[in-house]
Amino acid sequence: MRASRLLSILILLQLRGRLTAEDLAAEFEVSERTIYRDIDALSMAGVPVYGDRGPGGGFQLLEGYQTKLTGLDAEEAEAMPMMGMASAAAQLGLGAAAHGARNKMLSALPSARQLNADKVAQRVHFDPVEWYRAAESLPHLPAIARAVLDQQAIAMRYESWKGVRDWRVRPLGLVMKAGVWYLVALGGEKAMIFRLSNMSDVEITDQPFDRPLGFNLAAWWQAEQARFEAELLDDVATLRVTALGARRLLETSPLGADAVRAAGPARDGWLELTMPVENSDHGARQILGLGAEVQVVGPADFRSRVRELALGILSQNERSKDQQPAPQPTGS
Repeated sequence: MRASRLLSILILLQLRGRLTAEDLAAEFEVSERTIYRDIDALSMAGVPVYGDRGPGGGFQLLEGYQTKLTGLDAEEAEAMPMMGMASAAAQLGLGAAAHGARNKMLSALPSARQLNADKVAQRVHFDPVEWYRAAESLPHLPAIARAVLDQQAIAMRYESWKGVRDWRVRPLGLVMKAGVWYLVALGGEKAMIFRLSNMSDVEITDQPFDRPLGFNLAAWWQAEQARFEAELLDDVATLRVTALGARRLLETSPLGADAVRAAGPARDGWLELTMPVENSDHGARQILGLGAEVQVVGPADFRSRVRELALGILSQNERSKDQQPAPQPTGS
């Protein structure tokens, strides 16, 4: 553990130039006294590191010194694909390893190239979670990630719209989509998708399995997504929307945005468009969000469902208004 920290301190000093004991202690979550001992150990090993006291002081390497000890350990090698995705790496339990791999990769570059690479890291940030939504709390995600890498079967309880069921699956991969983690796993002989937030009583078994030859997670996910969306969007609605309604569709619905872009010119202030929807009920609830900025032309069952839901909302709110207590007269 200490040897790894000494190497990491050396690489950080090489990358960042000058760091205080406080900086290093915060980086490695140890005391400043431990950092001073580590610096002494590096000096005794022949590393030309020196320190300046006072404001602006800190530790730094002799100018021009560059270590070649940049080999990745096993966990850092696993975490390499996660470099640049700090939040996802942290959720997988690979945050420290990804950070270490990144620093080692950078330290192997010439100084000018280090500055160019670090410039991108400081100026581009990847945040996969949608607005007004916190990342899901998934305490079992690191263990599941380990099971995926080690090819160990997983036992779990899973809750879907069909109910709750116990599963024993062979995990093939993890996918993050729009800030949500999914497990792709073999249940029987068929690859299936499980949302991690719906999993409970997760147990990593000691049962190994052979990964199917030629299975490509990215290609499988893309094909499965296309199949799922094609089956799901089995209705097409014809709508008329105002300019404000069109703008709201552009901002809130990918399918609505495509429909707006494909529509012809507006007539009398209304734009007519056709838009795929999941089904009459789901599509009607989505369309209600446009309020008075939309008219449903067809199909008839879709128009009827929109009307039914709108009347239900009106009735509920009228009833709520009638139940409000009468205002009490104020005293003189």
